[in-house]
This record gives sequence, structure tokens and C-alpha cells, in this order.
Amino acid sequence: MCGIAGIFDLNGRREIDRELLGRMNEVQHHRGPDEGGLHTEPGLGLAHRRLSIIDLSSGQQPLLNRDGSVVVTYNGEIFNFKAIRRELEARGYRFRTHCDTEVIVYAWEVWGEACVEKFRGMFAFAVWDRNRETLFLARDRLGVKPLYYAQLADGFFIFGSELKVLQQHPGLPRRVDPRAVEDYFAYGYVPDPKTIYRDVYKLPPGFRLSLRRGRSGFAPEPYWDVPFRVDTTIDEETAKDELVVRLREAVDIRMVADVPLGAFLSGGVDSSAVVAMMAGLSKDPVNTCSISFGDPAFNESKHAQTVAESYHTRHRVEQVDPEDFSLIDRLAGLYDEPYADSSALPTYRVCELARKDVTVALSGDGGDENLAGYRRYRWHTYEERLRGLLPSGLRRPLFGWLGRVYPKADWAPKIFRAKSTFEALARDTVEGYFHGVSVMHDQLRAQVFTPRFRSELQGYTAVEVLRGHAERSPTQHPLSLVQYLDMKTYLPGDILTKVDRASMAHALEVRVPLLDHELVEWISSLPPEFKLKGKEGKYLFKKSMEPFLPDDILYRPKMGFAVPLAGWFRGPLKQTLRDAVLNPVMADSGYFDMDFLKTMVDQHQAGTRDYSASLWSLLMYDSFLRLNA
Repeated sequence: MCGIAGIFDLNGRREIDRELLGRMNEVQHHRGPDEGGLHTEPGLGLAHRRLSIIDLSSGQQPLLNRDGSVVVTYNGEIFNFKAIRRELEARGYRFRTHCDTEVIVYAWEVWGEACVEKFRGMFAFAVWDRNRETLFLARDRLGVKPLYYAQLADGFFIFGSELKVLQQHPGLPRRVDPRAVEDYFAYGYVPDPKTIYRDVYKLPPGFRLSLRRGRSGFAPEPYWDVPFRVDTTIDEETAKDELVVRLREAVDIRMVADVPLGAFLSGGVDSSAVVAMMAGLSKDPVNTCSISFGDPAFNESKHAQTVAESYHTRHRVEQVDPEDFSLIDRLAGLYDEPYADSSALPTYRVCELARKDVTVALSGDGGDENLAGYRRYRWHTYEERLRGLLPSGLRRPLFGWLGRVYPKADWAPKIFRAKSTFEALARDTVEGYFHGVSVMHDQLRAQVFTPRFRSELQGYTAVEVLRGHAERSPTQHPLSLVQYLDMKTYLPGDILTKVDRASMAHALEVRVPLLDHELVEWISSLPPEFKLKGKEGKYLFKKSMEPFLPDDILYRPKMGFAVPLAGWFRGPLKQTLRDAVLNPVMADSGYFDMDFLKTMVDQHQAGTRDYSASLWSLLMYDSFLRLNA
């Protein structure tokens, strides 16, 4: 994988500061430690850091066409590049390299903005066409690879693979966006296209952006969406067989590399299925790795070992020190903006472990969103059935009242913790799902924030993110709708961001076969009951994998990739938490009711409430503030 950066003069052909462009590039050295390159001409500068994966001896970037009029800087892999290359060669193009980068240059010449629709893979790239005076940027359909951009007050446009790239530019405003803060404390990340700063944006997944010199105004436009057009003619047996064929093909095209390749193996269904497919496609044993935890409640390593032994993989496993908190202060530097998924800690460690043996690793990410694996999908469909039993005029006041009077019982068994369910049932479909996925629910955020900060929001609430996507959703089926919402928010904003930053910190490329867009399109066409059947999530996927994996892998309870935050904050991180959440930097921001934050810390550490996820998000926000002070 790689890192890209650029500076473009929207108004003219002012000289580009090569030293500044070099600093922007070098701050992402970790993304591409093998080589770096700059290209400048009047009004334009492109930069690239390379992690060599295919065609190691050539393919340096930025890469130019034969007459030098088209230049590309590119991060990612286009897995169908050989087929596109053959099509371009039939049109008379002659290639100087064997890498996929050169395909982008000539694809742009032939198809222009539509070139991105030809590509099958994960990518973020920028193409400069001097003859058209156009800078074209694009991001892959599911958002595996990131792309940040900003228009500066002086008419320059800057972009990069990480926010820290843009932060190198002295002209970048760093005004925190209150709406992004509201989003962060609701979701645990800042959803696309926002960033934590008002004037910086992420190009959303499946979007492209064209800028013409001298033309004012520009807006990203979508080129793809998850269709969710259900095929009512397909039967379960046919779908089961086809799923195996399609998954094997998606894995196969991701096994092309000129460097050592392997896979993450957590012991869950998704990663185990990917490893099973790899083993059937490889002549040599597959390199696999997993990490283990001392606490059996968080440990899946024995299940990973079962799969590794079954497929005779070269398996490396290491135990994570349960008292290793050294990464906490590093996370803010990795993610640049507030990011509150605590599984970033073990993800960093498993990427570090994988890099000891391989440069490319396949993962099982995307299976839960794609195939309906999250438990919350089951709860949501259950709540939707209950919502349908009562009219809104009766349901809202009844369950709203029950939600208010029912005691909060974090300490009790789940069956007795009905408060959250009552609160969800008082809401509509989108509000109910938002309530279930929120790190801090509406009432808690209202208590955490100061009146001054709430007034800055001018009535904005984070649920509007989901509402916007729901309005554009191609489906209104209760299950498919929330899958769609997750694919637009949680998948790119949390899951893929986590893996990208953790892997790139170790110069490791991660490929995601379950997010192959052709596979995603096909899965979205399956009847929803093939995905969630009764209480069984990933129903069809598990049935299709029965010939390849044992039942105790396929049908055991889902564990996730969590860390024991609640215990940490009452034990070894007790004082660290207090120092972070209650420090003057947080108070000086003016956003937080410090008395209420102290109440949260006190109640959590006394064991009367479990605020662990909310406190982690506050701790991570403090890290962001201190890093950017």
C-alpha cells in the first residue's frame, strides 16, 4: 500500500513549494517506506510514498504517460488490471511497466471520469491531465482506502492519504467543527465526508471529484452504490453454491503479489472462510497469524489454532500483554482525528505480528455488514416487528415513559436491562437504530456537553447522518436498510479506518475479499432471510462454509475483537483515566460539563455504572486535543 499527496492551484499556475510538498509526503513515510517521488510543474505538485507489492523494479510514482501530459499518484490495488491492460493494448497502447498504476493513466485517456467504473479493487488516486487542465480524484466503492482534501483561502487545493498530510500545510485552518464533535461522541468516529475540522473533508466511498483550473466550485459525485435489488428467483441451494464460487474468485484475485502474502486468522467465521479459500488455491502452506489474550472472555486463539491445523497453515500466534497500555498515547497520532474504537489496540498488534512474515495480508473484514452478522441486526428486526404492532401516536408516549422510569442497570444480566429497548421502541426506525449503535446516547451527550457547545450545534444532532443515508437508500427492508446504513458509516468510518491506519503503521497491505464490489453487489441481491434466519446471522454464508469449516467455528457465539475497558478503568488505568478526562485541556475546550464528567468517572470506578465506552471516547478526545494543542 502507499501514500499520496498533492497541491493544485485552482486559479493559475503559481509555483509549487517542493519543500512543502516533500514534507507532506514524508509525514506518511510509514505508508510507503520503499520509495518516494515528487512531480511538480506550474500550478501542480503530486507526491507518492511507495510500498512495493507488484512489479518491484518499476512502477515508481508519480507515473506519467508517454508524452508527460497525464500524471497519476495512486494508493491501492486494481485486481483486474491485467484484463484492462489487454483491452487498452487492443486499442494500441504500449506499456512500459507490469504494474497496475500505468493502467490508470491510459484508462483515463480512453474513458475519462468513467475510468473508475472499470476498476475492481481498493484505491484512492489523483490524475492530472495537463491538456484538459483537470485534476481528477477517486476513491474505491467501499472506502477501503482513504482520501482527505481541502480548499485553502488562497485558492490552492490540497489532498493526501491521511489528515496529517494536510496538517503540514501552513495555510490549513484547524477550526474544530462542532457538528463533527457531536458525530464523534455519538458514533465513536467522524463519519464521511466530515473530518474533525470544518474546512477539511474525506472523499466518500464510491465518489469521484473533478477540478478544472480556473473554474470555481466543485462537488464530489457518486459513481457507485450498493444496489440491494433482490433476486426473487434464486433458491437457497443455488445461492449457497454460487457464494462459494464467488468468494473463491474474490480471494483468488487478491493473492497476486511479488512479496510474501498471508492472512489474519482470528478464529471467527469470516477470517476462517478466507483462509479456507486461500488454502484451496495455494500450492504452499498459507501464512496465518493471530493474537491471544490472557483473559478467556476475549480469547479466540484456540479457534484460530483449530483452523490453522485443519489447513496446515504456517501459523504464528503471540499473546498480547493484558497490561500493555503503551499504545494509548500513540493512537491519536495514528488516526489524526478523534477515533474511539478500542479494538484499534489489538488490531495494531496483529498487524505488527503479521508484518514479521508477510507484506500483504488478507482479512475477513466486511462480512458482518455484508452478510448480516452483527447481533444488533437481530435486535433491530425484532424491535421493528414490535414497532409495527402499535401506531406511532401510542407507541412513542408509552415506550418513552417506560424508558424514562425503568432503572438503568448496567450491572444486571441482559434480560433485565430493558431500559435501552424501551427507549429504542419510542423512536422511529432510524432513530431506534441510531440509539442502539451510539457510543453516547442523546440524553448522555446532552449531559456531557455544556450549554454553550449545544448552542453552537444550532439544533444539529448526529442522527442526521443516518437520516441522510436512509433517504438515499435503495431499500427500505428493515434488515437491508441497516446493513446499508452501516456500509455508509460504520464500515468506512470505523472498521476500514482502523485497519488502514494500523496496517499502514507497519507498512502492511491488507486486502479485503469480502468487500469485493462485485461480491457485495451479488450478496445485496439475496433475499434478506438468506442472511438473517431466525436468530442465525450469516445464515447462508455459514451453510455454504459447512464443507470447509467445523460447526464449532461456524456456529459458536460471536466474540468480536474487544479489550476489557471496564476493568482497566477500575484497575490499572484508574488514575490515567482521571488524569485524561478531568484535565484542564478538556475544561479549556469549553465543550464539556466537567462536573458531570467527574460523576461519570466516579460512578464507573465505583461499579454502579458502566461508562467504559463513553469514557474511552473522552480519553481519546483528550489525546486529540493534547496532540493538536
